[in-house]
Amino acid sequence: MKVLVTGGAGYVGSIVTEELLASGYQVSVLDNLQQGHRSAVLPEAEFIKADLEDKKTLERVFLKGKFDGVMHMAAETVIEFSMSDPRRYFKNNIVNSLTLLDVMLKYDVKQLVFSSSAATYGEPIHIPITEDDPKLPVNSYGESKLMFERILEWYGRAYGLKYVAMRYFNAAGASEKLGEDHRPETHLIPNVLKAALLPDQSVSIFGEDYPTRDGSCVRDYVHVRDIAQVHILALKNINDVNGMAFNLGSGQGYTVKEVVSEARRITGKQIKVEMKPRRAGDPAILLASHERAVRELKWQPLYESLDAIIGSAWRWMQKHPQGYDA
Repeated sequence: MKVLVTGGAGYVGSIVTEELLASGYQVSVLDNLQQGHRSAVLPEAEFIKADLEDKKTLERVFLKGKFDGVMHMAAETVIEFSMSDPRRYFKNNIVNSLTLLDVMLKYDVKQLVFSSSAATYGEPIHIPITEDDPKLPVNSYGESKLMFERILEWYGRAYGLKYVAMRYFNAAGASEKLGEDHRPETHLIPNVLKAALLPDQSVSIFGEDYPTRDGSCVRDYVHVRDIAQVHILALKNINDVNGMAFNLGSGQGYTVKEVVSEARRITGKQIKVEMKPRRAGDPAILLASHERAVRELKWQPLYESLDAIIGSAWRWMQKHPQGYDA
């Protein structure tokens, strides 16, 4: 089976590609390298440097590739920037994705696994969050993901597109070969580990007066390899789960202070912490129910513990202290 992974040079996309290859798929990666890294694409995968807005190039790729399905992971993702420049998010996450859909239909490729986000929910109504909870995004990033999910529903009705939407909570960890290297880095675990690697660097904790067990926010972390595996399950079972959305979380939460404490234990380093005021819009607790993925896809996460997640990220960071630039 031949699969195209858009955004396959990025953090999650590269590890999805790695797991697809290990499972015997033929994989082509399409990425403009705006946020991805060429060296994150394994040599067994075909690499195509292109932008989704370039329809002519996309058509050549699909004409040559004869793909059976697409993993669509290319997107603008930094939430902070989505508040100041929503146009960029709607253009890249919706307009360019529509170009992809139209080319898929032209070449009769009608299987898509979409990388969505927990940001579609906005402020949670219930904890844990289920897929049927209200979707009320509070930033243009979450809005763009939700809008595209709705577009997929209409393309399914009108054109027979089969799709699954994967709503990530906090992807974390690394494989033996590939890890997390964003510019800028906004995720907690890599920033905590950078503070362990660089003694003059500290990690910020925003707020310590939340109604949680230690006053810091609770978040749900899921290992990136588990995320990759459930994408493969979705593609294999797309006829049975067509049109469904799945939360990808661990089903358990950790406070920011617990993450720092566990990182100190794993690294053996004294990690400097800087306490700062709460950030506007940060909910006290974000926790996923992943029961639907377990039930419908028979997903069994293998790296659920915080030790496994942080430990894998730390091993990769020690080997790649400058990220992929090294």
